[in-house]
Amino acid sequence: MRRGFTLVEILVVVVIIGILAAFAMLKYSNTREQAYLAAMKSDLRNLAIAEEAFFTDSSYYTANLAQMNNFRGSVGVTLAVGEATAVGWSATASSANTFQKCYVFAGTATPVGSATIEGSISCS
Repeated sequence: MRRGFTLVEILVVVVIIGILAAFAMLKYSNTREQAYLAAMKSDLRNLAIAEEAFFTDSSYYTANLAQMNNFRGSVGVTLAVGEATAVGWSATASSANTFQKCYVFAGTATPVGSATIEGSISCS
């Protein structure tokens, strides 16, 4: 009667566990990427609301986030208002954790990045 496992059986189990772990890591990294993009999109939506609120009070848009009640984005997200005039604005969100950037513009501002529809956030 034989007791225990052979080396081949143990190696097969280790290989199967390694393959499963590789799939889990791929899914995890994809989920992290989607979370970073969601944070950037959320910050741009909130920025759009802050810009419109500022416009209601001042009759022009601003590139200064401090003027919009010290508006701040999420931790790790950098917001940059590229153009802000009396008739429109454009902004970009980026994160150190991903190579992608998100863009939005409103009014007659020049479209930025991959944003082609006013008010629609686009990431690339």
